[in-house]
Amino acid sequence: MEPNDVIKAHLMDAQDIERTLKRMARQIVEMFDLDASKASSFALIGMQSRGVHLAARIRKIIRDVDGIDVPLGILDATMYRDDFRMRLKQPVVRETKISFDIDGRDIVLVDDVLFTGRTTRAGLDALTDLGRPASVHFLVMIDRGLRELPIKADFVGRRVPTLPGEEVRVRLLEMDDKEGVWLVERPTTPTI
Repeated sequence: MEPNDVIKAHLMDAQDIERTLKRMARQIVEMFDLDASKASSFALIGMQSRGVHLAARIRKIIRDVDGIDVPLGILDATMYRDDFRMRLKQPVVRETKISFDIDGRDIVLVDDVLFTGRTTRAGLDALTDLGRPASVHFLVMIDRGLRELPIKADFVGRRVPTLPGEEVRVRLLEMDDKEGVWLVERPTTPTI
């Protein structure tokens, strides 16, 4: 959490996250009728930063449960965001690593939270610069509503309606000191 966050609710713990990822992995296998012969026409692509870890976990579940080794890519869409020049801080650009051709593949783009839809749109723009997938589907751990763009997730871990001023924090052990999902409120700074 950020130092000034006020925790309003602990929405998911590590077991909830694992159970949710198993359910979504099952949905992916069923939707795409995945088997070993179809793995080369499918891929998971995790969006930096927590989407990368979620995608890797889903890939491991599919491999462990179904014996299917699906390709995994990493996508950073920072420079494709329509608001990156408006931010006060210099944006942090992370690695994009997709070692397979995306042309003609069914892609599942993975992220942690869906809010305005701007990151997802940027991810779609970044993908289309890399090739032309057969289809792109979107998976998120949390859909918090309040969309600014007409973006919808195909696979949703949990829907958490939020109010202005509220945020959802997903924390994963791969990059954070804890695992879980929290609803937080950022304190407003008084205006003088």
